[in-house]
Amino acid sequence: MKLSAFFTLSSYGIREILFKKHQPILGTIILTDKCNLHCKHCAVNNINGIIYPYKQIRNEMKMLYGQGVRILFFCGGETFLWEDQGKTVRDLTREAKKMGFLIVNIVTNGTHPIDIPEADLILVSLDGDKEHHNEIRGDVFDTIMENVEHATKDNIIFYMAVNQLNKSTIGKVGEITRRMKNVRAVSFNFHTPYPGTKALSLSAKEKAICCRKIEKLMDAGVPVFNLKSAFPYLIHNTFPVPCKQCVVVENGKVWRCGRCIDVPDLCGQCGYFFAAEYALVFRCHIKVILDMLRTYLKYI
Repeated sequence: MKLSAFFTLSSYGIREILFKKHQPILGTIILTDKCNLHCKHCAVNNINGIIYPYKQIRNEMKMLYGQGVRILFFCGGETFLWEDQGKTVRDLTREAKKMGFLIVNIVTNGTHPIDIPEADLILVSLDGDKEHHNEIRGDVFDTIMENVEHATKDNIIFYMAVNQLNKSTIGKVGEITRRMKNVRAVSFNFHTPYPGTKALSLSAKEKAICCRKIEKLMDAGVPVFNLKSAFPYLIHNTFPVPCKQCVVVENGKVWRCGRCIDVPDLCGQCGYFFAAEYALVFRCHIKVILDMLRTYLKYI
């Protein structure tokens, strides 16, 4: 992370903690809900199969920047399927940087060539070893490994959603992370039970076991892009929701925190580590703040 970005984000954090204006700092734009996979844990893809137009995405970027957002995520569906007027997600990344966003990240299932060196981080879904990942997402593990191996920059973070099907493979994902030269770290989430996926949810006891496994990876030197200090709050879902400093935009609709706030009672079962971490930081949890500073300076 550049020092200028670090100081800008730090000053935002200080102002937010002191004055509690709830100004968003992290924004996500959904480029499309179209996806080439049909994952067992996903309930938000291929509903309409729409590629949202470039002009609309550009306007949403301007809107978020005007609101104060400086950390931008592009998500799907599958982000690499997005293309309009000859523009691709790489063009959007370049434009976001020129617009002034300090950190621009992309979330992808990894089945397309990973060729966006301008992105700060590219979060590639990896939901276990080959057997378990393919059970959840289809026969794509080898394709993902090949794409990661041939990526144009070492800006990749593996992104694992831990659920009942793959909870036993946390250690194996850590091993894969450590041995791949283009992978900077691994980031974990717990499954958030959108309608139709509740059977994949973890109990508090199971979450605690998973957190201990993640801590062991950290202790063993595996690069993990999560905050250990937030784990107790994630286990018992005691972090404040919604996180008012995060915003999601899809097709003109805006949600504070995430789309899950539209689903009754789902916030109380949230498994998104980022949401918990940011919510705790802006409630002035000192351990989490210090943990975030160390982690972000190391991996971004």
